[in-house]
Amino acid sequence: MSLRRIISRGQIRRRLKELAANIRADYSGQRPVFVCVLKGAFVFLADLVRQVDLPLEMDFIVASSYGMGKTSKGQITVLKDITTDISGRHVILVDDIIDSGLTIQHLREHLTNRRPASLRLCALLARERVLESGTVVEYLGFSVPEGFVVGYGIDYAEQHRELPDIYVIEDE
Repeated sequence: MSLRRIISRGQIRRRLKELAANIRADYSGQRPVFVCVLKGAFVFLADLVRQVDLPLEMDFIVASSYGMGKTSKGQITVLKDITTDISGRHVILVDDIIDSGLTIQHLREHLTNRRPASLRLCALLARERVLESGTVVEYLGFSVPEGFVVGYGIDYAEQHRELPDIYVIEDE
């Protein structure tokens, strides 16, 4: 197995500043709640909220569809739920990658049931095919083609989260 870099830390840094500026403009004068999908989005969230520079709250949710493999099992399980009351609040759901769209769809429905004032999605990465199918990502870092990606908090079987760039795994 080898890694091929597809997005550099400089590209990530520049895109984060743009996303933060968009969020800052959209939520000026408000106190949004950022809900981070763990574990993969934690690095992205940490860097993003420091750039947003608004009063905000954070909470965390854990959902699983992968286990220790490279393909989604298609069944979504919420392993840890948020504790913040988001009723009437503006919520930004932060994820690392929208791969099949199933997890994010499940989480959107899960959080919508709590009647937030608004719910928008912010993702570091999204598959081109998912975007073409109509999945709406209000704040998107990068569109990526097929291939298992790692780095910048994203793992493969709990490995490679520490890499500062984003790579695609190439099987040899």
